Amino acid sequence: MERVIGTDELKSGDRKTVYVDDIPALVIRIQDEYFVIEDVCSHDGQPLTNGPIQDCSIVCPRHAARFDLRSGKALCMPATEAIRVFKTEIRDGAVWAGR
Repeated sequence: MERVIGTDELKSGDRKTVYVDDIPALVIRIQDEYFVIEDVCSHDGQPLTNGPIQDCSIVCPRHAARFDLRSGKALCMPATEAIRVFKTEIRDGAVWAGR
């Protein structure tokens, strides 16, 4: 696992682009939970970077596919495949992520 961001760097609802094992990823904070997902839509390969957050999901800004932040599961069409979700751990005031 690698350190990706300090826990004090994001407020609830914020996100930050990072790299995990050289893979573009997003760290998303919802209240006191942190999620780290690969920053790519499984439907068309485009970034999810600016997608709206709804409950505990992210919506692709291009075609409105929606993904669960906990599991990566595709929640609606046009996506049928999950996105990668990295294992996360909070320790020493930081978010750590890895495969």
